[in-house]
Amino acid sequence: MCPRSSPRCAIRPARCCAADSTLPTCCPRRQRARASAGPIARGSVLGAVLGTLPGTGQTVSSFMAYALEKKISPNRGKFGTGAIEGVVAPESANNAAAQTSFIPSLTLGIPGSPTMALMLGAMMIHGITPGPRIIDEHPQLFWGLVVSFLIGNLFLLILNIPLIGLWVRLLKVPGEFLYPATVAIICIGAYSINQSLFDIWSVLVFGLIGYALRLWRFEPAPLLIGFVLGPMMEEYFRRTMLLSRGDAMVFIERPGAVAILLAGLLLFAGSVLPVGRIVASARRSFSQPR
Repeated sequence: MCPRSSPRCAIRPARCCAADSTLPTCCPRRQRARASAGPIARGSVLGAVLGTLPGTGQTVSSFMAYALEKKISPNRGKFGTGAIEGVVAPESANNAAAQTSFIPSLTLGIPGSPTMALMLGAMMIHGITPGPRIIDEHPQLFWGLVVSFLIGNLFLLILNIPLIGLWVRLLKVPGEFLYPATVAIICIGAYSINQSLFDIWSVLVFGLIGYALRLWRFEPAPLLIGFVLGPMMEEYFRRTMLLSRGDAMVFIERPGAVAILLAGLLLFAGSVLPVGRIVASARRSFSQPR
């Protein structure tokens, strides 16, 4: 039994739990379960919505859920040290997006992740073309996928519960061994695409840029969304300008487009301006007795 009251456990509770990592000891207690209910609900809804967007996938949903919880949580200072909100929200968003990402993949043929791209390739090899009529033309495939979700989650429980100790013990791997191995695998993967040293230098340069952004506390979720959706936005912007013959007023001709643009501007203003501080100072000024 791990002495959880020892100073070593207070400093590194995850590594201390590795010595006593069984299902009863690793289950959340009542207080943590109550604290996890809200993040799980928000992460599930956010992941389900983002998973239906073409080209996003589970990674974007996880980062967005983490950024959302970090922004609204009263314990945002504990994020990065094992805060339960920063763990359950991204995982809930990831699981929800993994299911709803089938919607754009099957109906539009746009994969949201490499896994979905492999599945679409396998379907096309067997003569199954994704599209809006896939449910009518291949009902066995569709309902087979629905049933596979249930069976897959059941097998996850069967496989992962006995291996809890193994997953927790992975935290004991020293960082001085883990980080170089990760960098080496990334460089091998980058070189294997085009067999070019330029790709490796590009990885190193952008790695340094990412490290600088991490030091300046930039959120990775917006950068990731821009990286994934940026090329798609440019392509459809060029198509729209060609169809409208260069008239930019086409973006504000319909109420739906105007509403989306206004929502984007409000979100941008809310992220740039200190809205929370302004609202808090206004509340304090009104609450003070005159």
